[in-house]
Amino acid sequence: MSLRERALPTHSGVRNMRIIATGLLVAMAALFFIAGTLRPLHPAWGYVRAFAEAAMVGGLADWFAVTALFRHPLGLPIPHTAIIPRNKDRIGDSLAAFLRSNFLVPRVVGRRMARLDVARAIGRVLAAPPREGAMRAGAGKLAETLLESLGDERLGQLFKSAATQRLKALEIAPLAGQLMAAAMAEDRHRPMINSAILWAGRTLEANEHLFRQMIHERAGSVLRWTGLDETLSTKILDGLFRLLGDMAEDRDHPLRAKAEEGLARLAERLQHDPELQAKVSAFRDSALANPAVGAWLDGMWQNARAAMLRAARDPDSVAAGRFGEAMRQIGKRLQEDVRVRLAVNRFARRATVALVASYGDGIVTLVSETVRGWDARTVTSRLENAVGRDLQYIRINGTVVGGLVGVAIHIVENVT
Repeated sequence: MSLRERALPTHSGVRNMRIIATGLLVAMAALFFIAGTLRPLHPAWGYVRAFAEAAMVGGLADWFAVTALFRHPLGLPIPHTAIIPRNKDRIGDSLAAFLRSNFLVPRVVGRRMARLDVARAIGRVLAAPPREGAMRAGAGKLAETLLESLGDERLGQLFKSAATQRLKALEIAPLAGQLMAAAMAEDRHRPMINSAILWAGRTLEANEHLFRQMIHERAGSVLRWTGLDETLSTKILDGLFRLLGDMAEDRDHPLRAKAEEGLARLAERLQHDPELQAKVSAFRDSALANPAVGAWLDGMWQNARAAMLRAARDPDSVAAGRFGEAMRQIGKRLQEDVRVRLAVNRFARRATVALVASYGDGIVTLVSETVRGWDARTVTSRLENAVGRDLQYIRINGTVVGGLVGVAIHIVENVT
């Protein structure tokens, strides 16, 4: 059902109640004249006339009060009528202030968010996404509209800025030191050393002619004349190849031990040496300022944006692939892992509170300016449709209660 269809019962309901209240008032007027005509025939008609007379007074008074809220009764510019149209700007400001002081308060939002299990709700959706329906189609369309309307350049800059700030805040040196120490504790550094030895051997073999040329140029004329420079080059190269081969085969080779000792010392320094940490941080900042890193981040954003657009436009294909399976696994983890759920809920709570603290005033201003931008007829129509039924009940109650009071007064007058 569309919003327009949902709104129709409200309009018709208000109109029906207005007809009933007005019809009751007209009926009381007719009853008043009828009872006045028939009063000489029987004393009971006096009570009926008193009831109708007081009911008319009560109904007219409440009709005036209800009408005066939204417009001038009978179109007459009576003072202190059409209260809502005349004070719509003040109403908007008061509504905005009410929202700011009672809802858009970080403390209130944080307390409310603490009672919500956001992670579990997200997990249920990810684990069993809706296969069809308005929610699935609407979510995809909303995501596509947001991605396209905000603009590629603007979103790209936001992504790039956020990624850069995040990387700048990351202490790379201690993290690298911890990773290196953990790898060495589990002997996961040995393949790295093996790769380094193999790389050294391949590099030496590929550049053997350069090495021989270097020895030839640095050898004396006697060595070159006798051809010993070539012999020396061969001996040195054979020794280096033999050394690299021994290191590759012998895990306890002294040079490998020296290399491991150096790695352990480097891991320790990365974690605890302020001077080395400062150098690593300076290198990190220099690398982030390099245009090549900016281009790399731009490429990452373009790939991510393209993937998000594909997912928004064709959620079925994404849900059916490896990405969909990964999302389902994440959803299952969010529902079952208490620690992960607590972490996600804590992040959601802090993020929401931060948004309220940063943009609460902007939301209040938006509400106030939106109400100010409405014309008086729009404000009157929306408020009347929202509370009109209850206001018409006031008119009906006023008519009935007024009539009962009139009967009571008539009884007291006759008794005395």
